Amino acid sequence: MQSSLRVRKRKLKSEINVVPYIDVMLVLLIIFMVTAPLLNLGVDIQLPQSAAKAITTDKRPVVVEVAEDGKYFLDLGGGKRQPVDAEQLKAKVAAVMRVNPHAPVFISGDKRANYDVVYRAMVLLQQAGVPKVGLASQPDTGATRHGRG
Repeated sequence: MQSSLRVRKRKLKSEINVVPYIDVMLVLLIIFMVTAPLLNLGVDIQLPQSAAKAITTDKRPVVVEVAEDGKYFLDLGGGKRQPVDAEQLKAKVAAVMRVNPHAPVFISGDKRANYDVVYRAMVLLQQAGVPKVGLASQPDTGATRHGRG
């Protein structure tokens, strides 16, 4: 008979102890409250807007392509792009500029390319005697203006 009394005294609790969960949630809340203001450290800039039209020219342009990995490719107007290093780029463009000093020169850089590589290409072209360098781009399709690009 005593064994049946012991069973009755020990009732199982069907409760969940939520105190540790509340502690975890409060710690997470504090972490998010502290880190949220630090996420907006960027500088807001306003880029100029332009409805620039495509350049039309009778001369075939010299196009320097900068790949994502920083390699240079040169198209001297024949549609054939050839891989070149920095010194070859400078020498070949200088030769073109000696023959035709008013030849249009464009840099077509991959949007994922490092800005430093594109800038070095501009310096190399300046050293080769190019008076003006244009930057090639894709026409705006409207998707980038609305945040989808």
